[in-house]
Amino acid sequence: MEKWKFQRIIVIISSLILICKFAAYFITNSAGVYSDAMESIVNVVAGVISLMSLRWASKPADNKHPFGHGKMELISASIEGILIMLAGGLIIYEAISRIFSPPEELPRLEIGIVIVAFAGILNYLLGYWSIKKGKKTSSMALIASGKHLQSDTYSSIGLILGLVLISITGLIILDSLLALVYGAIIIVAGVKILRKTVANLLDENNMEELKAITEVINKHKAEDWIDIHNLRVVNYGNSLHIDCDLTLPCYYTINEGHQATEKLKQALQSQSDDLYFTVHSDSCDEKYCFQCTMTSCPIRKELCTTPFIFSVENLIKQEDD
Repeated sequence: MEKWKFQRIIVIISSLILICKFAAYFITNSAGVYSDAMESIVNVVAGVISLMSLRWASKPADNKHPFGHGKMELISASIEGILIMLAGGLIIYEAISRIFSPPEELPRLEIGIVIVAFAGILNYLLGYWSIKKGKKTSSMALIASGKHLQSDTYSSIGLILGLVLISITGLIILDSLLALVYGAIIIVAGVKILRKTVANLLDENNMEELKAITEVINKHKAEDWIDIHNLRVVNYGNSLHIDCDLTLPCYYTINEGHQATEKLKQALQSQSDDLYFTVHSDSCDEKYCFQCTMTSCPIRKELCTTPFIFSVENLIKQEDD
């Protein structure tokens, strides 16, 4: 609910920015300012979609959705990426149309420059706030929204420089060329967001996440963790699902095995406040002796010569049991 309230604030502020930018467009008749205003429409629409997805994603797990509804955030971010690309296409279309039918003049550009600058600063601060909140709550929707808002600011800087140049030179065609560049930048930003969210929807390995988990395992590793493999990490919005195979001494009792897996779970708990953890316990045999560091092992067949290295490559290695 906290994320939903935050996103609602973003939508309200984005709506005010949208009004300001369209006011600047009607004042200046600039294709560059039009492209900036078009992206603000995307900001608002995407914000509303994100708002709905966050409310849905906050629902608890149920019998039909045992892993919760967190992937709604990823779907929302995907839609945002598509909308950004669509806005970029419309901007390019308008820019090309104006190249062949340019306006006679672009009045009151200085007013447009001031409005765009104000909106750009506001967007950057709003984006920074959204990304910070998204990282704190592990919200892909808020992070995507924040990056989109900040990309809007970066392109606004280029737009302002272009408008200043047009004001100095009087070359109106620069306005259309500026809009073309702006549209291309927006499309690239949309592709990046879409690519990342699709990767998460397809449960692609997140190397940054895996490296962080590997560091945690190395920090807390126990002597009886002989081997860890088949590690899989899946993000469901703000919840993290981890499962792996843990090789333990074959002479362990059920209780000892449970304690060993609980220690691993507690170590990984630091990665997410909302963690789902599944571990399959394997019992060792003599083939593990060369990598086992258990000093008190009563059934050892050979000395430990190559201790198991808890690296990303070893942890994600797929093995049949």
